Amino acid sequence: MNRHSFLKGCAAVIALIGTPFMALSRVQYKKRADKGIKVDAGKDRFGESITLFEGDTFYTKVSSKDSDGDIFIFETIRQKKGGPQLHYHFEQDEFWYILEGEFLFKVGEDVFTAKAGDSVFGPRMVPHAFAKTNEGPAKILMAFQPAGKMEEHFKAVSQGALSALSEEEKDKFRQANGFKVVGPALTYDKTKQ
Repeated sequence: MNRHSFLKGCAAVIALIGTPFMALSRVQYKKRADKGIKVDAGKDRFGESITLFEGDTFYTKVSSKDSDGDIFIFETIRQKKGGPQLHYHFEQDEFWYILEGEFLFKVGEDVFTAKAGDSVFGPRMVPHAFAKTNEGPAKILMAFQPAGKMEEHFKAVSQGALSALSEEEKDKFRQANGFKVVGPALTYDKTKQ
């Protein structure tokens, strides 16, 4: 093979391989917040907290809108004992960081007691639930990654979206928002665990 043919062949290969990479360089990336965001303690990102489950308050810290759906982070202050039913998310990992109080967690077959300073991770597609076990208020910093529809789900529930639905309709609503209930809430009496 002579030098000219070799160089011509290399140029053809580079053009063939390089074309997809050049096209990728023109792909528009997700729209994200382009500046820092500070949310004061006890405040919501948008000044409108979400109230759920008889007195539990959710304060958005990083909205799914800030990260173009990559993450949703909120702080929840819980007044009464207990927590959500056993469920799993189709596409979201869930993370809990305990700020105050004590909680019981079940993730898959593992059961954990977590108190201030502890964290728990719940992978997507793994059933999980948690329950507040202490008297008085408790606080958790929670994150969903990616955000999915969880922020919108909590807003809809706080506005009464589930109140007039049958159990079958509630199941469909939850599944449309990316998760499925698969069991009862945890009992929070430590002697029953």
